[in-house]
Amino acid sequence: MKLATLRTGGATKAVRLDGDVLIDLGVPDVGTLLAQDDWADRAAAATGPAYDVTGADFAPLVPQPSKVICVGLNYRNHIQEMGRDLPEHPTLFAKFADALIGAGDNIARPEETDEFDWEVELAVVVGKRVRRARGEEAEQAIAGFTVLNDITCRDWQFRTREWLQGKMWDSSTPVGPYLVTPEELPGGVRPALDVRLTVDGAVMQSDTTADLLFDPVDLVEYVSTIVRLNPGDIIATGTPGGVGHARKPARYLLGGETVVAEIDGIGRLANRVVKEKSA
Repeated sequence: MKLATLRTGGATKAVRLDGDVLIDLGVPDVGTLLAQDDWADRAAAATGPAYDVTGADFAPLVPQPSKVICVGLNYRNHIQEMGRDLPEHPTLFAKFADALIGAGDNIARPEETDEFDWEVELAVVVGKRVRRARGEEAEQAIAGFTVLNDITCRDWQFRTREWLQGKMWDSSTPVGPYLVTPEELPGGVRPALDVRLTVDGAVMQSDTTADLLFDPVDLVEYVSTIVRLNPGDIIATGTPGGVGHARKPARYLLGGETVVAEIDGIGRLANRVVKEKSA
């Protein structure tokens, strides 16, 4: 299945993609749907109103996750381009719901940064509450996958040893458009998918999720050891090589560009970078 959160009539609706239409699932968003134990059966059986997928206005896939956990340095080629050794453990940081935007929304470029960068990522969407999950339990906790662009203010990221302040800027992180359930993807809960990002049509990142150092199941196990994972939580699995900061010379988003992040079998984010001015 492919599930999404659609904006329509001043509200949001959780929907299922069915051909060229989106079927209303009777709940306001995908996060609310995933909180139901039988969410998959409910989503598959729903026969609500239909909306045309052409021109659909997608909200953030899960508008209010209890947490967004991100992984740094998880593709071998990106680790190498950043001049680091392969890590023994996942490098974790967080984002907050205020950072999330929809698949076609504008990315707000803060005036406080001079180093605004892109990072296409496969993101895990959690479908059940787990703590210290291992093996099959960790696999079953994965509701599906989506696309996330971990837009980063590099100059703020590297002000200190901790990365959070470079990663959590308001209205900066597109996520969506769809949650795709594992049975639809080659590799299931460990999918092998092509990942790409372009800026104004020029390819900046191109790789496969097969290059991940820590796969989605590893990450569910690791993160759930530290903190419980709830339905609708998101784990962004890291970005491949090709980020602007590692280029010679470095290249950053200045405002006005269109950034497209896409993963085969899941979908694409197409977002315009718009300069944000302080009030």
